[in-house]
Amino acid sequence: MKRKLLALTFFVLLTQWVWAQSAPETFSNPILSGFYPDPSICRVSDTFYMVNSSFEWWPGLPIHQSKDLVNWEKIGHGLHRPDQIVYEAGLRNSNGIFAPTIRYHEGTFYIITTMVGQKGNFIIKAKDPAGPWSDPIWIADAPGIDPSLFWDDDGRCYYTGAGIIDNGGKNWPGKNGIWMQEINPDTGKLLGDKKQLTHGHATNARWAEGPHLYKIDGEYLLLIGEGGTGEYHAVTVFNSKNLWGPYIPNHANPVITHRHLAKSHPIGQTGHADLIQTVDGAWWSVMLAKRNFSGYTPLARETFLAKVKMTKQESGITPVFNPGKGLLLQEQERPALPWTPVPKIPEKDKFEKVSLGLEWNFLRTPTTDWYRIKDKKLVLDLRAEQLTEFVNPAYIARRTKDFQYTASTAINFKTQKENEKAGLVIYRRNGNQYQLLKGKDAISLVRVFQKNNQGPITPEIIASVPYKHSKIVLACEVTGLEVQFKYGDTSETLKPIGAAQDYRILTDEIAQKFNGVYIGMYAGSEGKKSKNTATFDWFQLSPLSISLM
Repeated sequence: MKRKLLALTFFVLLTQWVWAQSAPETFSNPILSGFYPDPSICRVSDTFYMVNSSFEWWPGLPIHQSKDLVNWEKIGHGLHRPDQIVYEAGLRNSNGIFAPTIRYHEGTFYIITTMVGQKGNFIIKAKDPAGPWSDPIWIADAPGIDPSLFWDDDGRCYYTGAGIIDNGGKNWPGKNGIWMQEINPDTGKLLGDKKQLTHGHATNARWAEGPHLYKIDGEYLLLIGEGGTGEYHAVTVFNSKNLWGPYIPNHANPVITHRHLAKSHPIGQTGHADLIQTVDGAWWSVMLAKRNFSGYTPLARETFLAKVKMTKQESGITPVFNPGKGLLLQEQERPALPWTPVPKIPEKDKFEKVSLGLEWNFLRTPTTDWYRIKDKKLVLDLRAEQLTEFVNPAYIARRTKDFQYTASTAINFKTQKENEKAGLVIYRRNGNQYQLLKGKDAISLVRVFQKNNQGPITPEIIASVPYKHSKIVLACEVTGLEVQFKYGDTSETLKPIGAAQDYRILTDEIAQKFNGVYIGMYAGSEGKKSKNTATFDWFQLSPLSISLM
């Protein structure tokens, strides 16, 4: 028995030693790459949970968990049932699910968020953050966006949101504010009176939004985003000795921003933050920012991590972000938490499970069963709904997460109709996309570009080659701001179709608005009903490491 105990002790010590040797001293930002904006975070015991905006993509409200604030594993979605909430046809680009907040109180997880373009603000609840989550609890008479929840020491809960409810007027362009009201989070009923807390940290401060309220050392700290989610984005704080205010702008504002840096800086447009405290009392912040690539933003808004020192200054409690630096960093010392790597998402999905993995998304809610996994293959019904419309097309896609990547898929598809097509699509919005499609007897590369995001959308065939076999591999290779499309009988016999295309039409600077770039599989019949199907054997998305110099 003693030998067994000694052996076990030795094994534990050896494991700890190996862990200590393999754990890195630093981490790299972003902690969630690709389209993961507006992060909100909470902690239960030694585990952290984070949620992000998802806009018109379904399932909505992606939820990740972590033990160390660096390694994050997606565990579910807050909106995961088609009958839970329907993203209706007509829901426009970058409408839908905005700026959620996740909080935990007395055994229950709460997410509060806004459905822009439909019914407004609502709460969902769960005992397990992986789900299932409740049906939405809609909140009446809650104007504005970006709601958040705060429980005070007496157990009463308060709603904070972005909007003007005090007739504060529009003294300057973009003027907004933060208001508060007591709420029953289990019924969604607002209680008592509303009160405007602030219109921003200064005169001419624009677009106050994304409020989060905390109580730290007996003082109330209101943290918000300001300046818009672009070049002038920033995080500001307000201090109050009392729950209902007054909330006084802190002299350190903005407490973090990159608005004063040139657009060529590697990280920009920082803002929309949330604060979290570890078990040992250290403070950290998650926030959104954008990475610059040759003057463009191909990956949209991502989630970053920054160390925070909570100080007491003239204004009161003041969070100092990355002390001594004051900026988001590409690499820095990681949190003093046990290093806990998580399983990586396989680059190649062979559709071997009975359901799709959590990395796959749809445009708006699929209300009918138009896709299925059969014999380890993904089968899509051809739908009349088109990618250039505000509908739910037969399109299943994943976020892009790298500046350089390759993607490919093997398709088995046959048709005798000119309107039926299936293939590989890179999608940013209904007016900005590339489609590599197999049709009746040809492979076509289609460019969709709506100039200035206005006016008619006219898909343009860039290149076309004859192809009459039913099976084909379609692929693309993205290198910075160019994308080369390819096709072939197998992955080993790929050849280019057309010249390299301009990837910039998918970036923030041209496509604009709030969502990100997706790539995936599509099957459609151009507005006409069809009984045909397309079968996808596998799909692969891999980072690409090559020098662009």
